[in-house]
Amino acid sequence: MMGRLTVLGTGPGNPAQTTPQAEAAIAAGEWFFGYGPYLDRLSLRPDQQRIASDNREEIDRAKAALDAAVKGKAVCVVSGGDPGVFAMAAAICEAIEHGPPSWRNLDIAIVPGVTAMLAVAARAGAPLGHDFCAISLSDNLKPWPVIEQRLRAVSAAGLVIALYNPISKSRPWQLPAAFAILRETLPWTTPVIFGRAIGRPDEHFVVVPLSEADRQHADMATCVIIGSAETRIVERPGRDPLVYSPRSTGG
Repeated sequence: MMGRLTVLGTGPGNPAQTTPQAEAAIAAGEWFFGYGPYLDRLSLRPDQQRIASDNREEIDRAKAALDAAVKGKAVCVVSGGDPGVFAMAAAICEAIEHGPPSWRNLDIAIVPGVTAMLAVAARAGAPLGHDFCAISLSDNLKPWPVIEQRLRAVSAAGLVIALYNPISKSRPWQLPAAFAILRETLPWTTPVIFGRAIGRPDEHFVVVPLSEADRQHADMATCVIIGSAETRIVERPGRDPLVYSPRSTGG
């Protein structure tokens, strides 16, 4: 008898931002595959098995999870945030497309979660209040010139940009390079929002103009939101400002 496979997101880190649907899937799961820090967020029972792997082993993780489900296990593949945004849902689909026919016959559910850019945007106000896009700065799966091309295109088109995977020890230069590209098109007063671990005790949140945006505010777990030319800041004495993108645009 085949098992089932559920791909779920735990949200950006605050337990209150894990959806009831994801919590129900976790309660029903038997084997849990994921990046170690994401699995650490779960309070698993003694009868639930944890299989952790490195964050760069997505396809191998997907294959192992699918094999376990074929053998009859109730499998959960765990991502942070939303599993469909730069996360494991795509890896599972890719593995199934190129894998054995038995994987296509599995009962598969993808459970949405609160992705990082939504948590950061809510903390700031409403910077995603008008058209926006999300781009990963990691060049592990796409070449850097493609990233450069996309940054120029979306900034010129007036889209608010959420940057995922903005920086790491192996590529400390990419975020400053991205800011330099955006300064070619956007006003240097454009708000840039850095948000990490939003809603958790170790939260880091700061808003700076594009002219002052620097890699010191970011690490791999940070989501960076760059406003459009129309994004505004509402100052509030004694409180954090509200950053929002108006619902209408002048064209």
